[in-house]
Amino acid sequence: MASSSSYSNPPCAACKFLRRKCLPGCIFAPYFPPEEPQKFANVHKIFGASNVSKLLNEILPHQREDAVNSLAYEAEARLKDPVYGCVGAISVLQRQVLHLQKELDATNADLMRYTGSETSYLNQMTAQFGRMGRGGGGASFNPNSGFPDATYSSQWNNDSNSSEHGGNGGM
Repeated sequence: MASSSSYSNPPCAACKFLRRKCLPGCIFAPYFPPEEPQKFANVHKIFGASNVSKLLNEILPHQREDAVNSLAYEAEARLKDPVYGCVGAISVLQRQVLHLQKELDATNADLMRYTGSETSYLNQMTAQFGRMGRGGGGASFNPNSGFPDATYSSQWNNDSNSSEHGGNGGM
């Protein structure tokens, strides 16, 4: 009957890897479940079971899960990049951010040049057609169409470019 109780609680991944009996107070059991044997294998290979055990015993219980997750992440990164570990991944990501920021700045500068030149053209066209419209029966100019627009001011249509007021929505 004692053997059946050992089957109900399988050993944690750490105890199984270390080939020892998993006791009820095992420091590894809550953080290295039997379903994740590679997690402990990586941590053990990089940091050693003894060092991880000492670390977990020295920190507060509510911080242990975060510590184990950090160790597992660093161990996996060290296995992929033995020299730099997760610092190498961080450096790559920082370089990508800088590159994308430069690309975004260049695109914004192009956009500002484009919209700045278009705005000055539209202002010229508005001024030209606006003068023509003053004497021509109250017609307005839609700067987006390039042609005089036959919308008239009224109490229901104060904004001729707004789609909710009967205009064409600036199209």
